[in-house]
Amino acid sequence: MTPTEHPGSCLCGGVRFTALGPLRPVIACHCTQCRKQSGHFWAATSVPATHLHMEKMETLRWFAASDTARRGFCGGCGAFLFWRATGSPDISFAAGALDGPTGLTIAEEWYLPDAGDYYTAPQEATEVHGACLCGANRFTVPHAAGKVWACHCTQCRKTSGHYSASFDAEDIHWHAKDAASHVGPNGGVREFCPTCGSGLTFTKDGVTSVEAGVCENPTGGDLRSHVFVGTKGDYYTIPEGADQSLTDG
Repeated sequence: MTPTEHPGSCLCGGVRFTALGPLRPVIACHCTQCRKQSGHFWAATSVPATHLHMEKMETLRWFAASDTARRGFCGGCGAFLFWRATGSPDISFAAGALDGPTGLTIAEEWYLPDAGDYYTAPQEATEVHGACLCGANRFTVPHAAGKVWACHCTQCRKTSGHYSASFDAEDIHWHAKDAASHVGPNGGVREFCPTCGSGLTFTKDGVTSVEAGVCENPTGGDLRSHVFVGTKGDYYTIPEGADQSLTDG
């Protein structure tokens, strides 16, 4: 690879690509659509579409969340990878999907009023309501989110496109469920919507956690700790004073 070649992929390897630089600085988008699909908020860079070379795309799926843009994700592992406005010559892609250092920084943050309360202004709640972007999956957790973990491990970075934020659920009441699943390298099972790609849950060793970004405010959650920070995206700086660990702490 040359310095202008930036390889990336989903978690399962069903989608692989190389972006030819230079890359645009990263934009962090907190809009409801990006929040639901990524499970937290999405961080993306972009190139002209002619500079994005697809080496493998057998599991690539597209979802039109509006008349103005399409969202690309992997149907094998649910990784949120691409966003392209209708008629645009450019294509945005997840900075977290890139392999190796990016040399980028977050230059802008969009739609902060739509952000989850668990990482901006925690609010009280007695239960949490969630739904995927297309509405095929809807659920209620009968308690507040409480402690929310930010995980920067490679698996979470690849699937979310940035880093995941989740909380342990003592119980989940599904009102509608049409979910696909992927078993990761560590044996954990990640559920996601096969229609829109929204991340839903992660289960390992009998404990199920819910993606906080797919939940509506108020969540009663508070993002307190960052784990696996040794594999975080180099474009992101963890807020000063936040608890952080190189392992799962």
